[in-house]
Amino acid sequence: MSVDTSEPPLDSAPALVGVSEEQRSQLPSLSPSRAADFKTCPLLYRFRTIDRIPEPPTPDQARGTLVHAVLERLFDLPAGERTVAAAAALVEPQWERLREDQPLLAEMFGEAGTPAEFLSSTVGLLDGYFAVEDPTRLEPAERERLVEAVVDDHLLIRGYIDRLDVSPAGDLRVVDYKTGGAPREAFEARALFQLKFYALVLWRTRGVVPRSLRLLYLKDSEACDYSPDADELTRFERNLVALWRAIERATEQRDFRPQPSRLCDWCSHQSRCPAYGGTPPPFPEPVPPPEVPAEALLVAEE
Repeated sequence: MSVDTSEPPLDSAPALVGVSEEQRSQLPSLSPSRAADFKTCPLLYRFRTIDRIPEPPTPDQARGTLVHAVLERLFDLPAGERTVAAAAALVEPQWERLREDQPLLAEMFGEAGTPAEFLSSTVGLLDGYFAVEDPTRLEPAERERLVEAVVDDHLLIRGYIDRLDVSPAGDLRVVDYKTGGAPREAFEARALFQLKFYALVLWRTRGVVPRSLRLLYLKDSEACDYSPDADELTRFERNLVALWRAIERATEQRDFRPQPSRLCDWCSHQSRCPAYGGTPPPFPEPVPPPEVPAEALLVAEE
């Protein structure tokens, strides 16, 4: 996952059964992060998806991106070599790679360079991972996997799964790494929404409801497991379609209103938000197609 707020490019995904490439390219798409944005604050959705206002990454977001990168590479090692020391040794080279790939990360700390505390705190989060899982006993089926499905015959839902485990019996477990940031209650609700989103995609594409959705809170060294069922995912799909229709109405009416909450403390758009005395930019004309990306989304949704 990445600190970029754009969506995954269409050509980075595997083919959808029964949907041609031309049809897929014409479908509106929605990711869990953008859906959660609209639920949290419609104006935030507009700023990110319609106005596409760049958001400089914060150190917390960058640290989350780095942790995800390290954990993805950790599983490239033979099982017996997946140790705390091996993970710590990946931190600096992965950070340099990310800085090369994402210019905003390279600029984040300016000419002073990366603070030692930033790298050491990343190692601390990796310690939290090893406190809740033993990677020597795991062989993930997929990592940083783009999944997508069509719902309601016209909406493409898509996003990256941090890790997908498949048991010998074929049971699926979706795993998401969380490094913290927002208030816990709001953060967890958003995280569970994200995992149900992925569970729905997997159910619609593979015909199997994931046995477990696992949130790993690395800062607190905690694991939270949740087991969805088909009835719940059916309701979730209906709610998701209703949410998309609300987005379409807001776009047609040019009406995206702010929804102040505790999460405003983490928002980088306060200067242009009416709730804080700001003024949004003029509405783009014509309206850009929703969720058409410029770059791949490969960041932690923190």
